[in-house]
Amino acid sequence: MLQAVMTAPGRIEFHDLPVPEPKEGQVLIRIMRIGICGSDIHVYHGKHPYTSYPVVQGHEVSARVIKTGPSVAGLKEGDKVTVQPQVFCGSCYPCRHGKYHICDKLKVMGFQTTGMASEYFAADAEKVLKLPDKMSFDGGALVEPAAVAVHALRRAGEPAGKKILVLGAGPIGNLVAQCAKAMGAGCVMITDISSYRLEIAKSCGVDFCVDVTARDLEGEILEKMGPDKADLILECVGSSTTIDQAVKYARKGSDIIVVGVFGSKPAVDLGLVQDRELRLIGTLMYQKSDYEKAIELISESRLKLTPLITDHFPFRDYLKAYQYIEEKKDRSMKVMIDVG
Repeated sequence: MLQAVMTAPGRIEFHDLPVPEPKEGQVLIRIMRIGICGSDIHVYHGKHPYTSYPVVQGHEVSARVIKTGPSVAGLKEGDKVTVQPQVFCGSCYPCRHGKYHICDKLKVMGFQTTGMASEYFAADAEKVLKLPDKMSFDGGALVEPAAVAVHALRRAGEPAGKKILVLGAGPIGNLVAQCAKAMGAGCVMITDISSYRLEIAKSCGVDFCVDVTARDLEGEILEKMGPDKADLILECVGSSTTIDQAVKYARKGSDIIVVGVFGSKPAVDLGLVQDRELRLIGTLMYQKSDYEKAIELISESRLKLTPLITDHFPFRDYLKAYQYIEEKKDRSMKVMIDVG
């Protein structure tokens, strides 16, 4: 089988390896789709702080079960599946208290341990979730980022009935906005500096799409959400500009969820955080229940995914996909690698 290995920033080699045999409690899966996300791009540029080389990427995947190992129940040959890419110890304080997604020794496939950028992969059955037969492999590969969105929204309680402001209309911000609406938010506003991304958000049904280079954000918030402003703000960019906007325009006593990955330390006005009694809440990855909710939303067609998928590349063109993303930063959203 072929396996894609990033040997150094900007370099991918293909290795020919034997197809693995599933061990006790494992299933052998045939990888069908791999989604490229922002964290993968950090690795491509050599700027991911917790990834060394060589590394096998691939954590947003859909696949089909080929074979089950001993002691596996609930999965069978032919099942469509996706995989939770977390490897955790099970014994640290977070793990013992049901928060394995922030395990003290957490490893994520594709970053600190082997990812699924290969034609076949032997996965622990407990990390494999079955997908509905009707779900496309593209949809299956988007379960992971949708689960990120679901978990982020739930960090401040369920979003039903809330007025929600999402800063950043990239793939994650778009999915946060869509999941908020699908989970019953009262109204959702999304912002960006890219008219292209905002048009995609509009086509996905987001209530209000604001180009902050052309319109006054505070004025838009007051006009669309009223004097009480947003009940919840989610920062989905990872920049000083957007976290500053979140703090500046938040209603007193409200919550800000930090979803974006920051490449450098941002300057945050903690005086405003203190004076307005704001809560800055971090969010990392997801748990199984978030995956299950994401699968439900996708399978019920409550998320519009087609506008998000801008490009497909064959497995052998993995490197070309990264180069394309680099060249078309303003015109690429979710890029898929077609493995199977």
